[in-house]
Amino acid sequence: MPVLTVALGQRSYPIHIDEQVFAQADLLLPHIVGRQVMLVSNTTVAPLYLAPVREVLQKAGLTVADVILPDGEQYKDWQHLQLIFDALLQARFGRKVTLIALGGGVIGDMTGFAAATYQRGVNFIQIPTTLLAQVDSSVGGKTGINHPLGKNMIGAFMQPQVVLADTAVLRTLPDRELSAGLAEVIKYGLIRDTTFLQWLHEQMPALMAREPAVLAEAVARSCQHKAEVVAADELEQHDVRALLNLGHTFGHAIETNMGYGSWLHGEAVAVGMLMAADLSQRMGWISTSEVKELRTLLLAAGLPVQAPVSISQADFLAAMAVDKKNVDGQLRLVLLKRVGEAVVVDMTDLSLVRDTLAAAGVTA
Repeated sequence: MPVLTVALGQRSYPIHIDEQVFAQADLLLPHIVGRQVMLVSNTTVAPLYLAPVREVLQKAGLTVADVILPDGEQYKDWQHLQLIFDALLQARFGRKVTLIALGGGVIGDMTGFAAATYQRGVNFIQIPTTLLAQVDSSVGGKTGINHPLGKNMIGAFMQPQVVLADTAVLRTLPDRELSAGLAEVIKYGLIRDTTFLQWLHEQMPALMAREPAVLAEAVARSCQHKAEVVAADELEQHDVRALLNLGHTFGHAIETNMGYGSWLHGEAVAVGMLMAADLSQRMGWISTSEVKELRTLLLAAGLPVQAPVSISQADFLAAMAVDKKNVDGQLRLVLLKRVGEAVVVDMTDLSLVRDTLAAAGVTA
């Protein structure tokens, strides 16, 4: 597979996508700063993949320690972030330490946030082990933790030195996690690449069957889109990077109301994207048939298409009001001007939003 690049001037970094790259010395060691390394993983991933990475580092004569966090979105909080700081301080690691995130999006976000803030900033490497992390959260430098009132509301921008996306690890991924990752893959087609979207319609059976070449292509094409958007608007200052949040305002409201970890992020985003498409149709921008086509694709990917019935419209809207895209209390949503073109919209009239919530099963 070709090496992709996130073009950020002097802070540019490569994305390596292939099988057996996560513990490849020539890809990993050049990006280590200093002689100290802290591996951050979780209780699911560490037994599978921690030892090979540790071996590569130790063979190079580096001092290696690790911290193993519990697995789940519900642990993406201050309490468990402190465990990373505790491990760093107990090991007496200084400013030349390199933090390596070995896990999914939660581990990547927390490790990156720890790297951004430990001694005011240290080196950071991403080794994503879920499809969602490989195609989205490991690229672009958004890091952080959740707050009970809102998802990802506390964090920092912190770009990694390298991303090693090993597609072979996707073979051990639970089916539910695979589907959750496919939601973010579908997103890229919806917001900027109708050719890719059509390819996904055609290749979804192969993706669900985990055919290696098809999975690798999906990861590569998704990462290319993410890299281009990040290079154009790294700090989300011009409503370019915000377009990557199609469905996320609705989805985050599901995660917040249901309790972090109850729904996987990709599952909530899938429903959120369908709701954004429904609202786009109500705005007169896309057709009902295009909404139905998206619903069919999401179902083919094993994703939910209905919001939880236990969330009221009031609770849904309250959670949506706590969103990073909002400006001066004004609800802002990413919608589809047409399939393949997303826009950020200030929603001054919530009546259509309420209609979309009702259509998705959210009661008044």
